[in-house]
Amino acid sequence: MVITLCGSSRFKEAFDLANMHLSLLGHVVISLGCWGHTDSPQGAMFLTGDSNDNGEIKKNLDTLHYKKIDLSNEIFVINPGGYIGNSTKKEIAYAKEKGINVKYMFEVKS
Repeated sequence: MVITLCGSSRFKEAFDLANMHLSLLGHVVISLGCWGHTDSPQGAMFLTGDSNDNGEIKKNLDTLHYKKIDLSNEIFVINPGGYIGNSTKKEIAYAKEKGINVKYMFEVKS
């Protein structure tokens, strides 16, 4: 199965753990390519920040992530503490609209 990880880039370690776990289960895992919130690697916030480009970099990264979702059978939402931000909410809605299964790292309380 092809699984795309979704969630805030501030949770890089949780992404790494999910990637390893799902890979060990035999899945093809697609993750984020940039970690601006955690500034990893150092300088990432400068390269991906939207202060100098009117948000074009973020828009391009979002478009790229939707393409990754299109390639997937499932998305796996990284949601430590139950946190799901606005961008991730949009990715979840997009996946559901496309008929792509959605699973969560931590149970979502309604």
